[in-house]
Amino acid sequence: MHEDPRIASLALQGHVQALDVFRTGLAAGRLAHAWLITGPPGIGKATFAFRVARIILGGEAPQSPAGRRITAATHADLLVVGRGFDEKKQRYRGEIVADDVRPINAFLRRTAAEGGWRVVIVDGAEWLNRSAANALLKILEEPPPEAVLLLTSSAPGRLLPTIRSRCRRLDLAPLPSACVQSIVMGAAPDLDPAELQRCLAGANGSAGRAFALLADEGGRMAGLVEKVLAGQSVSQSYATAEAVLRKDEGFNLFFSLLSDALQERARGAARQGLGVSVVFAQAWEAIMRLQAETERFNLDKQETLLEAMTIASKA
Repeated sequence: MHEDPRIASLALQGHVQALDVFRTGLAAGRLAHAWLITGPPGIGKATFAFRVARIILGGEAPQSPAGRRITAATHADLLVVGRGFDEKKQRYRGEIVADDVRPINAFLRRTAAEGGWRVVIVDGAEWLNRSAANALLKILEEPPPEAVLLLTSSAPGRLLPTIRSRCRRLDLAPLPSACVQSIVMGAAPDLDPAELQRCLAGANGSAGRAFALLADEGGRMAGLVEKVLAGQSVSQSYATAEAVLRKDEGFNLFFSLLSDALQERARGAARQGLGVSVVFAQAWEAIMRLQAETERFNLDKQETLLEAMTIASKA
């Protein structure tokens, strides 16, 4: 999963009306075979998809037989696909590959083990590489009966248009501040009130962003991101890269905060009807590709940071 595991493991916060869409469709026998669940990073899209799976598979009550199997990841009619975990490097791969998608075919060819529906969750569908995307498209073109595919994505524009056109889209809204606070306090009950308020102020309805800000003690990394977006000299960029790499997990934290900042600017520009939102979106995509390639091929992180800062400063 690409969302913060502290979020995905907790009870769903918010999105009640969106859940009702599935309840109504299931009750009426008109459930679309494929869904694209979108929204900003860190608002619980993976958690939402798992709740939908529980509804469809009759396991919404955690202590029910189906509920316990879903919790234990042993339910025979639920398959979850996402970026594979590299045990050697102790991190998730930079993309979803064809080998990750291939088990879906065999899963959907089988009769449902419990005589009902089969559910596939593809978490972080924007990370599908070209081969994986084409493999998924073939499945979407000829969906089997009583099967539902749930694709989550923070960047649906990166998906093939043919994949988007074969899914019913459901946009999840940012979470109310009270929900974000509840999630953060559940994971860090002893958090200093001032730190809590700092994280909530910059969360923009995303628990994932709140956790990223929490990891950024004192907001130093967020300050570096703001300087990058405001524009800085070459020497300042080198100094920023050095500061990022001095911090444990600084590389990933910097990219997380930079990604969030660019996406927020893109959404803000779109709300105002400004065409510049496309520029921010393109910058975000280029920077995410840089990060993924650096992780995949073990490239020089300083060079990646410098290139990412150049792209961001021009957005």
